[in-house]
Amino acid sequence: MGSVYAGLLASAGNAVSVVDLDEAHVAAIQAHGLRVSGVSGDRIVVVDAASDPAEVGEVDLVVIATKSMDAGAAARSITPLLGTDTTVLTIQNGLGAADEVAESVAADRLMVGVAGGFGASIAAPGHAHHYGMELVRLGERSGPANERTERIAGAWRAAGFPVRTYDDVERLQWEKLICNVCYAGICGLLEVTIGGVLDNPDAWDVGSRCAQEALDVGRACGVQLEIEDCESYVREYGLAISDARPSVLLDLLAGRRCEVEWIHGSVPRKGADVGVPAPTNALVTSLVLAKQAAARTLSRSASASRRTEA
Repeated sequence: MGSVYAGLLASAGNAVSVVDLDEAHVAAIQAHGLRVSGVSGDRIVVVDAASDPAEVGEVDLVVIATKSMDAGAAARSITPLLGTDTTVLTIQNGLGAADEVAESVAADRLMVGVAGGFGASIAAPGHAHHYGMELVRLGERSGPANERTERIAGAWRAAGFPVRTYDDVERLQWEKLICNVCYAGICGLLEVTIGGVLDNPDAWDVGSRCAQEALDVGRACGVQLEIEDCESYVREYGLAISDARPSVLLDLLAGRRCEVEWIHGSVPRKGADVGVPAPTNALVTSLVLAKQAAARTLSRSASASRRTEA
């Protein structure tokens, strides 16, 4: 997603630098530019790319688009990017990442974004592909939307992103979470697209239960969630990006650690605080973690076998 943001913002004429720990991705961007393909078209843009924020210097806007579990570390690394008036915008799935970013970034600098209906992946080093482009929601970490919120939203709109600003970012995060838990874990477990869940009655039963639990917990936490029919809400979301593969699935397939503890796992954690159980989300979290661990064990075993044969 970070590469999609960078590519489109740069294509609109903004000076953009990409900071990524993936050395192959950085090297490909440096050599050939950043390619972004998908629903917005296919383009190659020239952006600066580095593995160290110190190589970039002060900027006007920092966008933290890491996985949820890496957001806190990313926030701690951005000091070289911060000028007097630099804004930090953090965009992650699930709940909890913005809290970790806030431990390192002053509240008056911090904005929170929620991207819905995108579904992006790295097709190859230097090449990001996205499958949908529904909406980017932006708000202030503390307080209602203001002049800065609208100014930054305007820059994203000029780059082709559908954007709305909101006064209540907590509500935005829960609205996205409800959709995420409907598809993320079950897609990862079954290794299917979002459309595969929609077309499978048993998978849909599990996914929609996860969504309803998240809605119930969010409301119990005091979040104003104006969703009349949860199943219709998450079905409409899924139909817009039915070919997409959620990040949990992509991470499991690639042997990477996934965000399930910040997505599904956040629902029973929050539910415990307000006395609302979320057993389906808890079970999906455990199953995904078990699958993740099993895949890593098999990978290590295969690697050891190859070394023995050699």
